[in-house]
Amino acid sequence: MSEAPPPPPPGETKPGMGVSEVSHTKRKVPQPYLQAAAPEKKVTVPGALWQGVKDTGAPVQRFLDMFGGHMIMMAKSLAWLPRRPYRPKNYLEAAEYIGFGSLPIVLLVGFFTGAVMSLQSIFAFKAFDLESFSGGVTAKAIASELGPVLTSLMLSGRAGAGIATELGTMRISEQIDALESMAVNPLQYLVLPRLVAATIVTPILGLLFFCIGMGGAWLVAIILYDVPQGQWVANLRNITAPIDVVQGMIKCAFFGFMVTLIGCYQGFNAQGGGRGVGIGTTRAVVLGSVSTLILDYFLSDILLSIFGSGRGG
Repeated sequence: MSEAPPPPPPGETKPGMGVSEVSHTKRKVPQPYLQAAAPEKKVTVPGALWQGVKDTGAPVQRFLDMFGGHMIMMAKSLAWLPRRPYRPKNYLEAAEYIGFGSLPIVLLVGFFTGAVMSLQSIFAFKAFDLESFSGGVTAKAIASELGPVLTSLMLSGRAGAGIATELGTMRISEQIDALESMAVNPLQYLVLPRLVAATIVTPILGLLFFCIGMGGAWLVAIILYDVPQGQWVANLRNITAPIDVVQGMIKCAFFGFMVTLIGCYQGFNAQGGGRGVGIGTTRAVVLGSVSTLILDYFLSDILLSIFGSGRGG
């Protein structure tokens, strides 16, 4: 009797083998790198409570991190103030961009703010035949509150956003890294001139805001509504004191420094390409505007405690 041919080794086929026979002879590929399934974590009540506390405190932690980052940048930048090289050209360019570049929008807003304040005051006092007091009330409001706050908001929307965009573009294009490779401190070269320039030029912008605002108030009251000019000027002098203007200029210095610091921080720490620059610019405007209104309350409380409220107080 003839012996049956031995079966082919695994993975090989013989001529004439069927599909079913071939499938039985295929070699199985070993899988030595199979990963074991990760064991499921048990959710405990203390763990869930702790996770809830962390999620609740996450916004507070982010705020503290951001606030600390601003303070660190401010301290490191101001530490370079007495150290060479001074680079006066950078300070002049920053002052021109922040001050002169923002002048048209500040004057436009100031004129119509004074005009509308005078208009509202005239109609408010008309029931008591005291239209001549509109000048003093308008001057008091613009000098101590509206002038500094609106000037800061205009700077936040223009200079703060521009600074954040410029520094953010330099960050993602690695220009800031190039400065560091050339032994140039970017905080001294980019941030410090802007902080110093904003602190100097913002009070000047606030003073111009007050002057042009009172020009708009005078135009509405004297020219359009025939308020007696002598009484209008006399009440203006009695209600508004020079110390009110000084308080407004002090506020402007703090607001300008803060808005510029926020813009520099957001641009300096931008990441993620063009979208990151856009996010940093948006944050600079929002944080600068909100911080202005918050800081205004505390500065008002401190300055009123120190200087009082002028002749009207």
